[in-house]
Amino acid sequence: MTKDSEGAMDMLLWVVAVAMIVIGVAGTVLPALPGTVFILGGIALAAWIDGFARISGWTVGIAAALTALAFVVEYVAAALGAKKAGASPLAIVGAAIGTVAGVFAGLVGLLFLPLAGAALGEFVALRDLRRAGRVGVATWLGLLLGTAVKVAIAFTMVGIFVVALVF
Repeated sequence: MTKDSEGAMDMLLWVVAVAMIVIGVAGTVLPALPGTVFILGGIALAAWIDGFARISGWTVGIAAALTALAFVVEYVAAALGAKKAGASPLAIVGAAIGTVAGVFAGLVGLLFLPLAGAALGEFVALRDLRRAGRVGVATWLGLLLGTAVKVAIAFTMVGIFVVALVF
C-alpha cells in the first residue's frame, strides 16, 4: 500500500469508529441497539487505528468495564422496580414486549409502551386493575432509571475517549 492509500484507509476507519460511537449513543435509548457495545467497539477501533498511542489499552479496558456495568444496571434497575411492586413474571414479559414495541412506535411509544406492557401482563396474571397499574408504574420507573444511568455511562465513555484522544 502506498502512503496515500494508507492515509485514506485510516480516514475511513476513523469515520467508522466515530459512526459507531454516535450510533452507540443513540442506542442507549433505543432498546434494539446495544448502545454501549457500539461505543466500546468505536473506542477499540480508534485505539487500534492509532496503535494504542493516544487511546491506551487501559482506556479500552475502562470502556469495557463501563459497558459491562451498563448491562448490569439496565437489567437490575428494571428488575428492582418490578420486584419492589411485586410484579408477576407476566408483567416483566409484558414490559419487555412493550419496550421492543416502543422502538417501532416512536418516542411516545418508547416511553410508555413498557408501562402499558407491564400493567397488561400483571392484569392478565392477577385480574387486579389497581395492582396492575402500580406494577406498571414501578416497572416503568425502574426502566427509566436504568436508561438514565445507561445514558450517563455512555456519555462517560465518550468523555473518557475524547480526553484520551485530545490530551
